[in-house]
Amino acid sequence: MKARKFVVSALVLILVAGLFVSFSQAAQRKGKAPAKPQEPIFIPAPVKTVMEAGIATRQGRQDIPITIIRNYFFPAAQGSLHAAFLFKVKNADLGFVPAAPVVSVGSIANAPIVCPADLAGPFAREQATAQQEVTVPAKLQAKIDLFIQFRQMENGAPSKVFKEVYHPVVFEEDSATYDPEKEEWYSVGYPLPPGDYLMSLALTSPDLTKIGVAYHELSLYNEMTIKEPLDTTPIFLVKKMDQMEAVETTMEIHKGFFTYSILQIVPVLDNAVAVGESIEIFYFVFGAKANDQQKNDIEATYEIKQGDTSILKWEGQKYEIAVVSQPLPMSKSMLIKDDKGERQETTDLPAGKYELVITIKDNIGGSTIARTMDLEIR
Repeated sequence: MKARKFVVSALVLILVAGLFVSFSQAAQRKGKAPAKPQEPIFIPAPVKTVMEAGIATRQGRQDIPITIIRNYFFPAAQGSLHAAFLFKVKNADLGFVPAAPVVSVGSIANAPIVCPADLAGPFAREQATAQQEVTVPAKLQAKIDLFIQFRQMENGAPSKVFKEVYHPVVFEEDSATYDPEKEEWYSVGYPLPPGDYLMSLALTSPDLTKIGVAYHELSLYNEMTIKEPLDTTPIFLVKKMDQMEAVETTMEIHKGFFTYSILQIVPVLDNAVAVGESIEIFYFVFGAKANDQQKNDIEATYEIKQGDTSILKWEGQKYEIAVVSQPLPMSKSMLIKDDKGERQETTDLPAGKYELVITIKDNIGGSTIARTMDLEIR
C-alpha cells in the first residue's frame, strides 16, 4: 500500500523549500515590493467584555449558539504551527435573508445579431432571435463578524492575550435547499507558535446586538516541553482530499472542509465508515531524525483490534518524510480449504466498533511510540 503520491510530493516541496506563508506577513515575490504591514485590528469593547465574562466558566453568551467541535494542527513556517478549528452553527441562528429577489435576464447566447442590408433574409432572421429569459434563483445570505482571541495558558490558567483576530464573513445558501434547522460545520485556520492557548471565538451581527461566544483550549506541539522523543499531530480519517492551486495567504472561513498548505481536506468527523469502505489516515510525525540527505526513515504498523483480539494487521509501511497519508482497506484475506480445494478469499470487516493501533518507529533515532484511534463500521 502506498500513500497518496500527489499529497506526499506536494507537501515535500513545501516543507523542504519552506514555502509556507504566514498570515501575519505577506510573501515577498520576485519583482514585487514587500507588502506594507497591516494596522492591528482590535476586538470591539462590547465583544471583548462578553468574551472575558465567560472565561472563568468557559460559558459564553449564546445569542448565536456556537459549538467548537475540535482542532487540528500541522507544521508551518518559521517554527509555527497551522491550527485549524472546526465549529458548528445552526442555519436559523445566523439570520439568513434573501440576498436579492428572483430576476430574469436576457440570454447572451441568443442576443440579436445586426446584419448588413444585403444579407437580410431567412438566415439573418433565424439568427436574430428574440432574447430568451433565464431565471436566476435567489440566494440567501447571512452577514456575520468573526472575532478570535488567543490567550496563553500558564500553570493551567489563561494569562495574557497573545493575538486578536477579526474577519467579516458572508455565509451563503441556496434558497431552494435551505433548511433553517440544519447545523453546518465551518473551519478557520491560523498560525500560532508552539504552546498552550485558550481560544475565545465570537460570532456577532454587524451591529453587535447579537453575540455568541465559545471557548476552546488547545495544546500545540512544543519540542521543549514534550516528554516523548516522538509525537504526532492529531490523527484523523480523510473523507476527501483535493489539491489547491496555491497556499492560502489570508484567513478564510470554509464550510464543510479545512485547508492546510495546498490541501483542501474533508475529515470523517465521527470516525465511522460503511462496510467494505477503505479508510485513509493523515498525520505528521514530530521528532523523527533525518539522515545526511535530509530524509527520514519512519516505519509504521497498523492493526485493527476489538478489545485484546487482533482482527487485522498490515505489513509495516516506510516513509522518507514525516507527513503520512495512508490508505487502509477494511478487509482481510483468508486461506480457505474445503472440498473445492485451497484458495484465498477476501472478506470485509463486519459492522461493529474497533480500535486502530498505530506503532511508529524512527529507524534513525531508535524511538518508538504508539497511538490509537476508535473506529466504527456501520
